[in-house]
Amino acid sequence: MKLSHFYKDETGVTLVGDAGLMHIALSAPGIARIRYTLDSHFSDKESLMIEQSRPINKVQWTLLDQTEHLELSTDLFVIRINKATCAFSYLDKQGRLLTKEPERGGKMLERIDVYRTAFDTSGGLESDRGADGLKVRAEGINRYLDRQAYHTKLEFEWQPDEALYGLGSHEEGMLNLRGKHQFLYQQNMKAVVPVFLSTKGYGILMDSYSLMSFHDDAFGSYLWTDVDDEMDYYFIYGPEFDQIVEGVRYLTGGAPMLPRWSYGYVQSKERYVSQEELIATVQEYRARALPLDCIVLDWQSWTGDLWGQKSLDPQRFPSPAEMMQKLHELDAKLMVSIWPIMKDGGDNHREMKERGYLLGNQATYDAFQEEARRLYWQQTHDGLFIHGIDAWWCDCSEPFEADWKGAVKPEPEQRMLINSEEAKLYLDPEYINAYSLLHSKGIYEGQRSVTSRKRVVNLTRSAYAGQHRYGTITWSGDISANWETFRKQIAEGLSFCATGSPYWTLDIGAFFVHNKPELWFWKGDYNGGAADLGYRELYIRWFQYGVFLPMFRSHGTDTPREIWQFGEPGEPMYDTLVKYLKLRYRLMPYIYSLAGAVVQQNYTMLRALAFDFREDVSAHNIDDEFMFGPAFLVAPVTQAMYYGPDSKVLEGTRKSRSVYLPGGSWFDYWTDECLEGGRRVEAKADLQTLPLFVRAGSIVPLGPDIQYADERPASNAVTRLKVYPGTDAVFTLYDDEGDNYDYENGAFMQIELSWSEKDRTLTIGDRLGRYDGMPETLQFAVEIAGQPGACLVSYQGSSLLVREGDLNENVIL
Repeated sequence: MKLSHFYKDETGVTLVGDAGLMHIALSAPGIARIRYTLDSHFSDKESLMIEQSRPINKVQWTLLDQTEHLELSTDLFVIRINKATCAFSYLDKQGRLLTKEPERGGKMLERIDVYRTAFDTSGGLESDRGADGLKVRAEGINRYLDRQAYHTKLEFEWQPDEALYGLGSHEEGMLNLRGKHQFLYQQNMKAVVPVFLSTKGYGILMDSYSLMSFHDDAFGSYLWTDVDDEMDYYFIYGPEFDQIVEGVRYLTGGAPMLPRWSYGYVQSKERYVSQEELIATVQEYRARALPLDCIVLDWQSWTGDLWGQKSLDPQRFPSPAEMMQKLHELDAKLMVSIWPIMKDGGDNHREMKERGYLLGNQATYDAFQEEARRLYWQQTHDGLFIHGIDAWWCDCSEPFEADWKGAVKPEPEQRMLINSEEAKLYLDPEYINAYSLLHSKGIYEGQRSVTSRKRVVNLTRSAYAGQHRYGTITWSGDISANWETFRKQIAEGLSFCATGSPYWTLDIGAFFVHNKPELWFWKGDYNGGAADLGYRELYIRWFQYGVFLPMFRSHGTDTPREIWQFGEPGEPMYDTLVKYLKLRYRLMPYIYSLAGAVVQQNYTMLRALAFDFREDVSAHNIDDEFMFGPAFLVAPVTQAMYYGPDSKVLEGTRKSRSVYLPGGSWFDYWTDECLEGGRRVEAKADLQTLPLFVRAGSIVPLGPDIQYADERPASNAVTRLKVYPGTDAVFTLYDDEGDNYDYENGAFMQIELSWSEKDRTLTIGDRLGRYDGMPETLQFAVEIAGQPGACLVSYQGSSLLVREGDLNENVIL
């Protein structure tokens, strides 16, 4: 587009050219919104992903009119616009190039016709029950022309040493997106978030809900969207990833606190069939002194074949209120699976149908209608929440995926067409990626409307930008038990959390364990299940990895997953699982403080190495290591060392793995050995050992052994504060009541911990804030990695100073 003229308004500048209009608006000093249309005006549709209630700050900016280009500048970055082509270049304030479009211009719009579907009510419905639940397809389908819109294409010229991360959680396990191609549509093992971050210090958020594709390949370097009223995206400057994520959440909303219990261990399987089995399983955990916080009731909790009915089968769950009372007396929570699709014959389906709240298949509720969302929550409340149920598992939140069948996995292009065309039958083609976003909104707003005493926890299989503001955790779908899949999961989680969505998890041990040749997705390597020593080894490695995820959750079919299914006390495999289960709970002060930082500082706890080592090119492509908070570098073991499938003994395998340590000093967590970074090391990795390193300049709070996350130990219980020296360190210890929304009104506590390397002292700062039930006195044991002993101090809220010389060698923890 050749620029003919431009004009300014309060928020930015409008560019008028021979091929439409562009507008640049400054949303914040580091954020620009860019829109492009061929029409005479911009769309007035309200965004679904952008938080409309966010505070709008006036941004100082200037516009410089040069001979060949315009320069729009804020305090943080510059957009340079080529007058001849309207190609954009983005620079930092020092004039360094961040990214740019091709000089010929990088924004393209193509007018298209948008068709919708009309359903002949006399047509039949085809129902099918598969591995992914109930599917209902409408017959008697007619298409009609609804409106015109655009395909959009946004091109880039990325730099040779630039790495890109994000776009959500996808089964292919891509981390650095350079040289890659990715289709963006919702599917069982695809959770889309249209955000990517660059190691050059910026991010891009696409405000689009249609099918999209990302390319950095022989076909070009660009983002393409299928159906949009206009091109609409945000450029977000950091330069650090945490700053970019802060910008994403400024736009899309902050993440609320999840309850403390949700960071404990979540036990699930397909499936516990009765209240007796649920209670007995929790009782066994307590009898064995194995920590546990939540047990999960998977699908078919309803009566008979009334799929999606949100009430419990009275034969198998005769007294839901008593069941919940018993579980709560055992200090355990219950998560229940609920579905957006409902089989006819149930009260839930009848109510939805009578009010016209079902989509064209007459089975899936229309989450795009506010009143339909309200009814869905009311049904959830009346059938489940009223009994005391604690959390939701919104399964199949991409309700129209259609390739989950057959022996041969369709090619990527086929899968994209199969799934996106199926979704377009029932949803507006412009919004096929947004169902989970609206579905989650209804659950969150519904629960918050009836109580502020119980925080929303919603485990979803799909995601979208902004969904995190509704208390969601996304898991990676129904994956298979093999080492290749396990390794890819690491990159999946890091890619998801790079988008600004902080909570991701997976099925520890994978959903499918067996191999069924007739189904392409049922590709586990272990037909013997938990009795197979090969599967036990894989499960232990998956479990070790799960300790360092935002939600620590085991789930799957084909074989049970309780700890005792993998051995008995005294046996190496059982004892190793117990070791890491207890480690998760000892880390609870650290983990819950990270959760507080997610809310208070827009922090990200599951971190690709580029979050902390953005300029270390050697770290850009490492997809099997990550940072968990500021302290821990985690390097999961992703290959078999002891057993293959069918318990086959492996000979001659090394019991170590290569780990890249970025620059600086690192401590081996297990031995306190100090190692210099900027190189690879060979780390011990026998079955009992997950390679785990702590960054020098870290303070790690560790709690006592507990059986559930909210357990309050005795008043003399000690919280260990372990300092890893080598450079100055700061960590903010956070606490609150654990499971209500009083923190939104300031009911939380923070203590800043700071280590001075020069003075070799730890300062435990003044306690800021308070909450009901807060202990007035805390017992701390200060340790320094590599030094013997500890120093015990009683803390009553005022600043304390602990010197290295105060450590007592006789204090052994």
